Amino acid sequence: MNSITTAQQFNEIINGNDPVIVKFQAGWCPDCTRMDMFIDPIIEEYNQYKWFDVNRDELPELAEQWEVMGIPSLLIFKNGAKTAHLHSANAKSPESVTEFLSAQKA
Repeated sequence: MNSITTAQQFNEIINGNDPVIVKFQAGWCPDCTRMDMFIDPIIEEYNQYKWFDVNRDELPELAEQWEVMGIPSLLIFKNGAKTAHLHSANAKSPESVTEFLSAQKA
């Protein structure tokens, strides 16, 4: 998962034609660390997305703009629009993440 380090980079990535998933996280977040332990097979399975992460503490304006109230949160973007948002309360297990992603295929 590639890290996004500037708002300009974020905007370039989400405005592309390909669907992208951006994980909002922070280094101090235990749930973010837990997600890191199970996310790799999910990334492989859902490889139709390009995956990125953003440190919420380094780019708080992006978290505010896209209504990220808790971390980790997964946001799906296509053509600059947010098409789905898995909020932190629902992102604590591999099952909840895969259920969210499989629902997006429909």
